Amino acid sequence: MTSHTATAIGPRGAAARIAYTALAVFLLVAIVLETVEHGTGYWQIAVFGLGPDVALLLGAGSGLAKGRLHPRAVRLYNLLHRFWGPLLLAVLASFGLISIGYLIGALAWAFHISLDRALGYGLRTRDGFQRP
Repeated sequence: MTSHTATAIGPRGAAARIAYTALAVFLLVAIVLETVEHGTGYWQIAVFGLGPDVALLLGAGSGLAKGRLHPRAVRLYNLLHRFWGPLLLAVLASFGLISIGYLIGALAWAFHISLDRALGYGLRTRDGFQRP
């Protein structure tokens, strides 16, 4: 039987965590600069910065091992913790197809993912544990 822990590191090695930390810092600076420049994006920062963890609420339950997410929420969690979502949102905002506030939201979403990775949290296995 494989043991799983709540602090399993998704990205392998210290170099990856340092790179994700640098990315998180860069994105945080970009969020502040873009918000000040455009005077918008405040609600997008809150929604897209915290939103990816809605899957944690859906995956909570009694009787689960520490750090385990209920399997019913794994797909949503993994979907919300991949970079293609914020990238798509940023592209749409950059081409003016949606408001510039969504660019700020995309930056906040990418920041959330980067910070998670920097702290050692990655995607989940089908049974809800952190991927090794």
